[in-house]
Amino acid sequence: MKIIKTALLFFLAWSINAEQPKNILFVGNSYLYYNNSVHNYVEFMLREHYASDIDTKLSTIGGSRLHHHNIDHLLDFKNLNLDQQIDLLIMQGGSAQVTTKENQEEFITTAVNYAKKAQNLGITTALYMTHAYTKADSRYEPNLIKKIKTTYYSAGEASNSIVIPVGMAYELAYAARPNIKLHHVDGTHPGPLGTYLAAATVLASITKESPVGLEFNYYDSISNDDRVFLQEMAWKAYLQSKKELSLK
Repeated sequence: MKIIKTALLFFLAWSINAEQPKNILFVGNSYLYYNNSVHNYVEFMLREHYASDIDTKLSTIGGSRLHHHNIDHLLDFKNLNLDQQIDLLIMQGGSAQVTTKENQEEFITTAVNYAKKAQNLGITTALYMTHAYTKADSRYEPNLIKKIKTTYYSAGEASNSIVIPVGMAYELAYAARPNIKLHHVDGTHPGPLGTYLAAATVLASITKESPVGLEFNYYDSISNDDRVFLQEMAWKAYLQSKKELSLK
C-alpha cells in the first residue's frame, strides 16, 4: 500500500496543472534574481507558450535559506499586489542546504511545512533544484549533483511537490558543451545562459511540454544556437528527472 501511495503522489505532483497557471510566485535567493531574474524569463516564455497573460512574482533574500522567508506573509496574495491567489509556488533552497545531512533535513522539513500551508490554500507547489558550484567557488566538490538530486527528490516526495530539475539541466549542458558559460565568474551564481536554461526547465516542468521552438531570446541577447541548445537541454533534464522519479 505504501508503494502505491508514493507512486500516486508522484503522479499527482507531475500532473497537477491540468490548467495553465495564471499567477506564479518564486521564493528563493540570488540564484533567482541574477540577470534580471529568472521569473521574468519564465513569464515571457509562458506567455509565448500559452499565448495569454501570465503574472510572475518574486520574493528573494540574498544568501538565504528557505526557512528565512515568511511564507505566511507571502501566501496572502494581497501582499503580492495581486487580486487573486497564486496558482503555483516555486521554492528554492540555499545552495549549501544539500551539502550535509543536517542541512538536507533542514531544507526538507521547511519544504514540507511550507508546501502544506500552500496546498491547504489550493496552491500547487514546486521545488527549484539548485545547480552545483564550479571550481571557481571554494565550496566546490566533485559530483555535488548527487547530493542535490537526493535532497530535492526527497523533499519533492515528502512535500508532494513538483521537482524542477534545473541542476540536472546544468550538468547535461556542461556534458554536451564543456566550454559553455552557464555560471557567473564567481562559480556559484548563474550567468545569463544559466538563467535562460533554468527558465526553460521551469517551463518544461510546468507545462510538461518541450520548450524547443520558443522564440524568446531575452532581447536578442541569446544566440539562436544557444537558444535551441538550452531548450533541448531543459527538455532532456525534465524527461530524465521524470524517469528517475518514476523508478523511486
